[in-house]
Amino acid sequence: MKIDILLGLQWGDEGKGKIVDVVTPDYDVVARFQGGPNAGHSLEFNGIRHVLHIIPSGIFHKEKTNIIGNGVVIDPITFEEEINALVKMGLTPTDNLLISKKAHLIMPTHKLLDAAQEAKKGAGKIGSTLKGIGPTYTDKTARSGLRVCDLYSDNFEEKYQHLLELHKETLRQYQYDYSETLPELETRWKQSLVTLRKFKAIDSEYVLYEYLQEGRRILAEGAQGTLLDLEFGAYPFVTSSNTIAAGAFTGLGLDPHFAGKVIGIVKAYCTRVGSGPFPTELFDETGERLRTIGNEFGATTGRPRRCGWLDLVALKYALMIDGVTDIALTKADVMSDFETIKVCTAYKVNGELTNRMPTENDVKIEPVFTELPGWKEDISKCQSYAELPQVFKDYIRYIEEFTGTKISIVSVGPDRTATIFRD
Repeated sequence: MKIDILLGLQWGDEGKGKIVDVVTPDYDVVARFQGGPNAGHSLEFNGIRHVLHIIPSGIFHKEKTNIIGNGVVIDPITFEEEINALVKMGLTPTDNLLISKKAHLIMPTHKLLDAAQEAKKGAGKIGSTLKGIGPTYTDKTARSGLRVCDLYSDNFEEKYQHLLELHKETLRQYQYDYSETLPELETRWKQSLVTLRKFKAIDSEYVLYEYLQEGRRILAEGAQGTLLDLEFGAYPFVTSSNTIAAGAFTGLGLDPHFAGKVIGIVKAYCTRVGSGPFPTELFDETGERLRTIGNEFGATTGRPRRCGWLDLVALKYALMIDGVTDIALTKADVMSDFETIKVCTAYKVNGELTNRMPTENDVKIEPVFTELPGWKEDISKCQSYAELPQVFKDYIRYIEEFTGTKISIVSVGPDRTATIFRD
C-alpha cells in the first residue's frame, strides 16, 4: 500500500482544505505533515465555511482517522479553539484524532519572539503571520523545544521554565516589553493544555507504518505551498518547514518507497500573502477584481492577498520538485468574468529570456505573457466535465500541454459539491 500526498503548488491558499475534504472518502487516514496555525485550510459544505489551522481537513468525516504528524507545530490555544468549534457541530474529535508525541509545542513566548524579530527587520520583514512558527522551529533545530510527549513528563514544568527564561533573555535583547502581555498569554496557554492532554498521543511513525501494512489508505496533507518551502522557496521569504512532497516523509516518519500519487493544488490565478517575489503580481484594477471576486483575504491573518495571473514557469518548477502526478485546479469560477486571461510562460531576468526560476531575489524579473480567451460563462453550476464551456477546456488543455501534467480535478466553487473529477 502507498501513501498519497496532497499539497499546494503556489504560495499557499490554493484550496487544499476543500480538496482534502472532497477526496477523504477515498482514504482511511488523513495525516497532516508540517506547518502549524500559520495555515488556514478552508472548506465549505451545507452553506457553512470552516477554517482549520492545525487539525487535518478530513476531521469532518467521523469514520476516518486523522493524525497530526511529528512535523507539525501545535499552538495549544488554537488547537482548543478548533476542537471547541468541532464539538459545537456535534463532532467528537477525541474519537478520530491522534497526535504525534514528537510534534512540537508553540509557547506564548514563541509568539512574542516572532513579533520582536519581525519588528527588528523593519523594511526587510518577511510578512510573518506572527503565530510563533519560526521561533518554534528554531528551538526544534536547536534541540531545546518542547514536544507533545513532554506534556506527560514529571518534569514538564521544569522544561517549560528553562525554555521560558531563555526566551525572556532573548526578548530583553530585542528590547521587547513583554511584562503586560505574557502573564495573560501564559494563563490561557496552560489552561488550553487540559484539552490537548485529552487526545491520544502516539508514536505516529509506528502507527502509520502498521496502517500501511494492514492495507489502509493514507493521505498526507501539506500546509502552505511549494513556493514557500524553506529550501526551494524564494529565501528568506519562506516558511519554516518543508512544504514539498519530500517533507511528507520526514513529517510523518515514513520512507520514500511508500510514495504513491502526488496531488498538487493550483489556483487558476496566483495569490501571495506577505513579502517576497511575485513576478505576475497585478497592481491594477484587474488585480483588485481578482481579490474581490475571489474573496482573497488570508484565512489565518485576514490580510488582503496579493493577486496576479497564473505563473506557469513557477508551476512547472513546483511540479518538478514535487513529482506531481495529478493537478487539482481550483477557483476557476473566479475567472468567469474576464474577456481575456493571461498566463506567464517565460521570464526575462535582467533582460535575458529564461524558463527557470532564479534563486536570487535581487534580480529584475519581467513576466512574458501568453493571452488566452476567457470563457465569460458561469461554470459554478457545472457538475461534469462535459458541461464545461469549450473555451475553459481549451484553457485546461493549454496548462496540461505546457506542464506535461494532467488536471484530474476541477473545482468550480467553494462547496464540496462543486467539484468535477475527470476520471
